[in-house]
Amino acid sequence: MASRARVRAPELIGRGGWLNTGGNDLTLADLRGRIVILDFWTFCCVNCLHVLDELRELEEKHRDTVVIVGVHSPKFVHEAEHQAVVDAVERYEVHHPVLDDPELATWKQYAVRAWPTLVVIDPEGYVVAQHAGEGHAHALETLVARLEADHAAKGTLRRGDGPYVPPEPVPTELRFPGKALRLSGGSFLVSDTTRHQLVELAADGESVVRRIGAGERGLHDGPSERARFSEPQGLAPLPDGTVAVADTVNHALRRFDPATGEVTTLAGTGRQWWQGSPTEGPAREVDLSSPWDLAWFAGRLWIAMAGVHQLWTYDPEAGTVRAAAGTTNEGLVDGPAEQAWFAQPSGLAAAGDRLWVADSETSAVRYVERDPQGAADGFVVRTAVGTGLFDFGHRDGAADQSLLQHPLGVTALPDGSVAISDTYNHALRRYDPATGEVSTLATDLREPSGAVLADGDIVVVESARHRLTRLRLPEEAVRVESVAHRTQRAATDIAPGTLRLDVVFQAPDGQKLDTRYGPSTRLLISSTPPELLAGGDGAGTDLSRELVLTAGVTEGVLHVSAMAASCDDDPSNEYPACHMHQQDWGVPVRVTEGGATRLPLVLAGMDG
Repeated sequence: MASRARVRAPELIGRGGWLNTGGNDLTLADLRGRIVILDFWTFCCVNCLHVLDELRELEEKHRDTVVIVGVHSPKFVHEAEHQAVVDAVERYEVHHPVLDDPELATWKQYAVRAWPTLVVIDPEGYVVAQHAGEGHAHALETLVARLEADHAAKGTLRRGDGPYVPPEPVPTELRFPGKALRLSGGSFLVSDTTRHQLVELAADGESVVRRIGAGERGLHDGPSERARFSEPQGLAPLPDGTVAVADTVNHALRRFDPATGEVTTLAGTGRQWWQGSPTEGPAREVDLSSPWDLAWFAGRLWIAMAGVHQLWTYDPEAGTVRAAAGTTNEGLVDGPAEQAWFAQPSGLAAAGDRLWVADSETSAVRYVERDPQGAADGFVVRTAVGTGLFDFGHRDGAADQSLLQHPLGVTALPDGSVAISDTYNHALRRYDPATGEVSTLATDLREPSGAVLADGDIVVVESARHRLTRLRLPEEAVRVESVAHRTQRAATDIAPGTLRLDVVFQAPDGQKLDTRYGPSTRLLISSTPPELLAGGDGAGTDLSRELVLTAGVTEGVLHVSAMAASCDDDPSNEYPACHMHQQDWGVPVRVTEGGATRLPLVLAGMDG
């Protein structure tokens, strides 16, 4: 077999400069002799946050041989702001160097097509592997061990301390709070996300009454001072007077009893849900995936399951959970709840017969209501504001023309309208179902992530200012100059006619595709607009497919979702460990003569 040509890793460049390096710029020459893992991420992307957590153990175990470099590659305009990247690096406890690449210069040099993507560079400076999506920690561990052995034998491995320099901690009462809840006595319960705690603040919204949680990552029940959370977010009152907590990075629901200070676990195993896992059953036995917000609606606790683009429910009487809306496909599709598509739902608010949803990645506000033509217990999903994954901005007016930018929260107002924490626009917006209009209530709010009513006022969680901010609900809207954006990613030129799409997957060292129970791969393809594809869309098990492009449609986006399961290749082991690899791509394309006739998307390995 012919050997593959070695590819030298392109240099790391980004106009935003370097973070977590003590003010020093890094080059690949500085990292020669080390195994370098480039993590192409953007802080809006929940899958990217999953990968940050997947990498923590590998980063600690191989600290003297491996250097992880985050390459921040923005999707939204707000994510191109340098201070926003600085905040995100602290918020998500990124403990390695980060290159701020607002113009996607390094992203383009490495031909990256998806968030997240991991690229492995060997100690001699050559690219040896690429992985898109989640679930690659085991493959990386195996590859790193082999590279350590090979390059130690060659004398090309250099051990020692890495270039990471932690920033100075900043003393504030809250640090990147997520959501807030008004307790019966008038105080506020706040999820102090980056400090892994809940904080009760007095009615003034400033004075600390008590802290709940030890302040370190973990999944431990018990009294306030010993309990542990991991980046908690949403809070919702339960009928028994306790509070449900979305313990996001623990993939769990917790219960906090304000009367006793006791913390217990309601749902989740601490493991992340993967395709093929159960979607209903006893709450403590079913995996969850990044629950972000909670609301009591229709006799159940509804869960914004951001990690899998779904809504789930928890039934406290039966002690069960189940998927209630969404297919796990990422996008904006309305209809019966089980057929709808969401994109990282991150905020919930119940109001009468509707459950409002902040669907962050589509910059949309959606709602769930009883299906008037469906079964008695059926629900339907509809969209109030928003058009899809790639359109966003700040525009008021008729809802079908209005634009938001990555909203994380919704709050039901007394008049039947909905306040929107329009996070990346730094604004509080309002949608009025009676008029179908969107307006702006307040601006200059730094990354608002939620809001709660208090005595006729609205108290906003200003996440990036580390505080609660009380506002009077204005009678008139604020005038804001309209802006509209699309995701700034270069389109891929493809030829008219037929396009061969190949998802490249090579099982990691020591593994093979798991075909014991049938095909272990899945490929789902759709397009925006749907008319882009005349053939080849839909689901299948082959990772290669011929797509037929519709004549006359000159641009659009290909939506590709791929999954592969690989298992340890050890004939003597009757129960080999198996690993899931999955990724969603949204690939902007332009149809033009002379364009490519093949589109490779690397899930794992290298494209030959």
